[in-house]
Amino acid sequence: MSHTTQVPHRRPVPGPSGAVPAEPPRARRRRPTSQQLAAWAFLAPVALYLALFYAYPLYRNVDLSLRDYTVRSFVQGDAPFTGLENYRKVFDDPAFGPALTHTIVFTAVCLVFQYAIGLALAVFFNQHFRLSATLRALFLVPWLLPLIVSASTWSWMLNSDSGIVNALLGAVGIGPVNWLTSPDWSLTSVIIANIWIGVPFNLVLLYSGLQSIPASLYEASALDGAGPWRRFWSITFPLLRPVSAITLLLGLVYTLKVFDIIWIMTKGGPADSSTTFATWSYRLGFGNLLPAFGPGAAVGNLLVVAALVFGLVYLRVQRKQAPA
Repeated sequence: MSHTTQVPHRRPVPGPSGAVPAEPPRARRRRPTSQQLAAWAFLAPVALYLALFYAYPLYRNVDLSLRDYTVRSFVQGDAPFTGLENYRKVFDDPAFGPALTHTIVFTAVCLVFQYAIGLALAVFFNQHFRLSATLRALFLVPWLLPLIVSASTWSWMLNSDSGIVNALLGAVGIGPVNWLTSPDWSLTSVIIANIWIGVPFNLVLLYSGLQSIPASLYEASALDGAGPWRRFWSITFPLLRPVSAITLLLGLVYTLKVFDIIWIMTKGGPADSSTTFATWSYRLGFGNLLPAFGPGAAVGNLLVVAALVFGLVYLRVQRKQAPA
């Protein structure tokens, strides 16, 4: 005969003050609230869009750069894995040095002039004179035009024989310039066209930043006897730094990947004098009878890494400048 031993129920022991501590609540599985479900419902389409149109193409581009893809293997999907061999081919290619130099020059010159002209126009239109809104809207036209239209227009204007630019130069006694067919001028030509297209973007962002600066600061500085230049360097420019930083970052990303303008105007020539990483990547992957998908993808990934590095630098600077 077995005896069942009953364990006596332990009562909570009173503390020093005589209070009995409460028993810990049982862990309950919290159900998501309606607000959380609604947040996930709104987040799901965005996450799906980013996964399909950003994450997957980036993964495919990295996979292309790590395999030896041909036209047959690109269709059948049986390309052998080669590791960093495609990157070695890119770095050893004689076209790498000129393409890197052209990319740096093209990006730096465009950023400087787009920002400087955009800032000057933003300060000018911030005076709120008559027809200010109309003229500001007209300056947005280059930004609104399709890139193929803008590039084709500049190709016609810079044509050596029938272009309006050479016609104007001839009117003041200057000989014609081979803007698009000379290795000395081709890169300058595409830089001029890209600056013209990018100025409205800088104008819009910087003008919106000027609207957030209190007018009382300018009134107080005017009472102290500060002139226009003093007010600009002491008030306008410092307070525009956050907007200027994001403007330059976005301009850098957009300029690094510029392809349409260069390809339509010069196709990277003549003699690769205006070839950048964007046009070189396209030429490797699609511009030959025997496309080099792997090296072309590797060059494209170098552009992605460059943009990512500058983005991380921007985030780090913003974190340091943020108030503690």
